[in-house]
Amino acid sequence: YSVDAALVKAVVHTESSFNPQDKSRAGAQGLMQLMPGTASRYGVNDAYDPHQNLDGGARYLKDLLTMFKYDLKLALAAYNAGENAVKKYGNEIPPYPETQKYVQKVMGYYRKNMLAMN
Repeated sequence: YSVDAALVKAVVHTESSFNPQDKSRAGAQGLMQLMPGTASRYGVNDAYDPHQNLDGGARYLKDLLTMFKYDLKLALAAYNAGENAVKKYGNEIPPYPETQKYVQKVMGYYRKNMLAMN
């Protein structure tokens, strides 16, 4: 899907710490913590199956990158808070402390992954 593997790895690290059986209090599931609606939207029948979860999560991330014109921070904010939250705040990172911390955390892992791959 032309999504950088280092970015997917950073999202997985942040979302589930690489635990394919992880489930959030909000109901997000698996490695990339897909919400049931998002999983269904991307044809993920078993969000705890690593292959299905990574496939659906990477496609969702690709769609968010496209939606937000490849602004990585906005795509990550949308992954965390939802695309409507980013749009609501004028295509800016929403003023939610959790989302702001999430974007910083993923970006930190992403930078580390990029360095490790070079």
